[in-house]
Amino acid sequence: MSEQKPVRLPDPASVETVLAALQPQSADAELAATLNKAFPGFAFAVATIDDPYWCNPHAVVAADGTRLRDHRAWVERALADVGGDLTAFWNRHRESGEKFTEWRGASAFAFAPTGPGVADFVQLSLGRETEHLAGPVVDRDYRPTSADHLFEPTWVSRESAVEARQLAGPVYRLRGRTGGGIVHMRSFLTRRARIEREQREASRPELENRVIHEVGSEGVRDIPFLEANPGWFDFVPRENRFFADWARSSAASVRIFDHWAFDIHDFEGPGQKREIGFIPRPLQMPTERLLGEEGVSVHRLMERIEAIDQKNGLAFAWFFLMTHGRFVDPEVGHAVADGLRTGRVRLPDRDAAVLLAWADKPYLF
Repeated sequence: MSEQKPVRLPDPASVETVLAALQPQSADAELAATLNKAFPGFAFAVATIDDPYWCNPHAVVAADGTRLRDHRAWVERALADVGGDLTAFWNRHRESGEKFTEWRGASAFAFAPTGPGVADFVQLSLGRETEHLAGPVVDRDYRPTSADHLFEPTWVSRESAVEARQLAGPVYRLRGRTGGGIVHMRSFLTRRARIEREQREASRPELENRVIHEVGSEGVRDIPFLEANPGWFDFVPRENRFFADWARSSAASVRIFDHWAFDIHDFEGPGQKREIGFIPRPLQMPTERLLGEEGVSVHRLMERIEAIDQKNGLAFAWFFLMTHGRFVDPEVGHAVADGLRTGRVRLPDRDAAVLLAWADKPYLF
């Protein structure tokens, strides 16, 4: 990774102003160009991920299409009109034709390089959302059991947004309010390592007095915790290892953000403990998982991981999919590492070094 000063990031207010000015009919085509115009010196590229989500009910629309009011306010008012009687509310509105709307979306990310290093880029975490006429305000077949049931509809199928009438959008919104909406990755990784180091150092007095009770053939033996964990204060967070492994592997020939986005969080957790990290998300979602099946030879596994690399158009892609913990079984990595140690299979030297280091100290997300 190159050494350079962190760039001046676009600020949330400015990004939200840019997003709000996009016209729905051209938002997809013009997002990157509009960001580049608004923030000179950056060259943004946009990627989307097929991970559908929906927001809470947004508004209520009458049978004739007239927008009535905010969904929660409408429910509260309509309940008040019948004295809070859920049965009366249900009978009044089950055939009224009134429907609620909601925003449905998927994750989108905008990336802009800031230097030649693997972590030298800015990431904006966005949501691409469309408003849909989602469903009736009450379940026509079952009486609501509580007002909460009305606020959180469970009777609407969201399996296909195509079946729901679109009313507005697409619009782009800045997401990641827990410190991950706008991130310069190099600065984030520096902060991640520093906070990990500070938190471990803060626990040093307690750990110096902690012992582990080991039961052996000669009875119970007390071992000082730090003696049993000699590398405790040299720990490298998985986020930093992910980027370092990319930089020293065959994958380094391409930009990491051409293949991965990062769900980032940075906030104060319970007890004012700093919670910071990310989950990597592949931009090209694998269609199936590679399992470490018992009895499958390491040579067969090599054929399968080579097929993954070819499908992704990226050398060593399978390794990073494995560290994600979902798409490639970690047992595959251990099996290939064993094959390397015994000389049964080969990888490029730089990839072999990365895999063997991982096998010695695994990390997963």
